[in-house]
Amino acid sequence: MESTNHTALSEFFLLGLTDDSALQPLIFSLFLSIYVVTILGNLLIILAVSSDPQLHTPMYFFLSNLSFTDICISTTTIPKMLANIQAQDQSISYTGCLTQNGFVLVFGGLENCLLAVMAYDRYVAICHPLRYMVIMNPCHCVLLILLSLLISTVHSLLHTLMVLRLSFCTVLQIPHFFCELTQFIKLTCSDALINNILIYVAAFVLGAISTSGIIFSYVHIVSSVLRIPSSEGKHKAFSTCGSHLSVVSLFYGTGFGVYINSAVTDSPRNTVVASVMYSVVPQMLNPFIYSLRNRDTKEALRKLLSRIAFLV
Repeated sequence: MESTNHTALSEFFLLGLTDDSALQPLIFSLFLSIYVVTILGNLLIILAVSSDPQLHTPMYFFLSNLSFTDICISTTTIPKMLANIQAQDQSISYTGCLTQNGFVLVFGGLENCLLAVMAYDRYVAICHPLRYMVIMNPCHCVLLILLSLLISTVHSLLHTLMVLRLSFCTVLQIPHFFCELTQFIKLTCSDALINNILIYVAAFVLGAISTSGIIFSYVHIVSSVLRIPSSEGKHKAFSTCGSHLSVVSLFYGTGFGVYINSAVTDSPRNTVVASVMYSVVPQMLNPFIYSLRNRDTKEALRKLLSRIAFLV
């Protein structure tokens, strides 16, 4: 098969969710609605936390960063898909594809790290309540965010630099709605063994570190909560973790579901539809999970919306 060096590439083609032109308006409307809900929901969380002094705590500082990350992930993928549908043009430049893939890896990795950091925050709050504000001081919180960003950025740059060494075939159709790394690499005519090994090793290392941190935190949390004598105290302790556990279950559950789907099916279309479940749905639902399950967040949102309604 004829191949070409990446310097000679002009564009790739994102095939999206379906090639049925009759369904394109429906998909456009659906994803536009999802994007608007995602942006507004996460933006409201950020504004509620920043406007309410009672929420100026480490827990809500990390929640604000999670909401910002969700906005970035959705903005990296959905607007380009909507623009392609609107223009009836599936193309994306080589540079644009590589850039989009890089940002997806950065923000996806950052969300993965943030969930582990938030689990650590809950561990300190419940297991070491008297030392909580000492341990989770502002400097420490900022360092945890910067460390998470550094890890995710290095992870993204590593994959991006490894892709730059590849040459690609002339058939440059990506059966996805964004430039997903594994689909991107499948188009190469070079030996991509090292790239594929790197994908699995990096995913295992990052996933293992994050999930181990979350499991470690919650094992100690459960152990501490069970030692609380009153049922009311147990309920209050568990309620502070409920939203985070729901978000963790959604994020890792959908990601694991995509992995299982990819392993049991050879259909690219089925894989891309399953990928929506981890790249779009969690980012939209996270604000609802935290606003519905957290009394402080609901109260802050109520005050914010009342203030906005008064100004209008």
